[in-house]
Amino acid sequence: MKANVFFLGVSVILFTLLLPSCNQKGNYTYFQNSGEIFHTSYHIKYAYERSLESEILAELERFELSLNPFRENTIITKINNNIPVKPDSLFMEVFNKAMEVSRMSEGKFDITASPLINAWGFGFKNMDSITPEIIDSLKEFVGYDKIRIDSEGNVIKSDPRVQLNTSAISKGYSCDLVARLLDSYGIKNYMVEIGGEIVAKGVNDKGVCWRIWLDKPVDDSTGMQHELQTILSLCDKSLATSGNYRNYYLKNGKKYAHTIDPQTGYPSEQNILGATVIADDCMTADAYATAFMASGLEKSKEIAQKIPGLHYYFIYVKPDSTLDVAYSKGFEQFFAK
Repeated sequence: MKANVFFLGVSVILFTLLLPSCNQKGNYTYFQNSGEIFHTSYHIKYAYERSLESEILAELERFELSLNPFRENTIITKINNNIPVKPDSLFMEVFNKAMEVSRMSEGKFDITASPLINAWGFGFKNMDSITPEIIDSLKEFVGYDKIRIDSEGNVIKSDPRVQLNTSAISKGYSCDLVARLLDSYGIKNYMVEIGGEIVAKGVNDKGVCWRIWLDKPVDDSTGMQHELQTILSLCDKSLATSGNYRNYYLKNGKKYAHTIDPQTGYPSEQNILGATVIADDCMTADAYATAFMASGLEKSKEIAQKIPGLHYYFIYVKPDSTLDVAYSKGFEQFFAK
């Protein structure tokens, strides 16, 4: 399950087609490491002379010590608790990218939005108890412009109540960190998947680009039914997906994804139910997949055109309540032949 800052009730609509890991490419065996981390699953497959599982887990632990807001004594927890701390390079890289995406999306992506999301509850379960007064009080300390890093590396908040949660971008970043680790060992062929976010390099153990399965929208709140929407072919790219057409909410007979608009503080009434983004790095793909959910189809297309190398595949609701797809020019190159 992918957890991200703006999207509630997330159901991963992306599955990797993992092949047996006993095959070899040249002199290397394809190793596969998998397990649970960040309350989600991971699958990492790579061609090398030995397993790097311990090194991979150490890198993920390094990530956790910086960016896990639910763990004591991490850098982000200290920042949220207003404990003086110098951000490390991991935090800085994520923070800077988050601010960039917030500016590009005109505030539809915002890592300070957790108080609003928590107020509504998972799947908007607190909807009946939310009042305009509650939203207005929370918006006083929500906004990406209310926190910055000064030239000396100090965290500056305009309001001490500002809280950060980078889960809408950091899953992708954790994939990038593992990919960099594999690169440092000279590994040419690998696939890193954490919570549905993916970095793919080279080829799989069949000698072709990595195959990624996208689910077709079906009305299934259990998440147990899976029908093929399309299969993507990924080489030397990163991919992230946001959306939930399995657990939408209805308003006036129309479907909406469980997305909070960080600017209004209310559920977003946009027409995108699922956004798949392909980019050069997974952190970028992850952040924009989230931003597009709150931006709507036309605005998302406009934003995407400004980002070099960014590709999208949207599943959206038309005015007649039927579903359709839209994808960026050149996205055809990623459809598996």
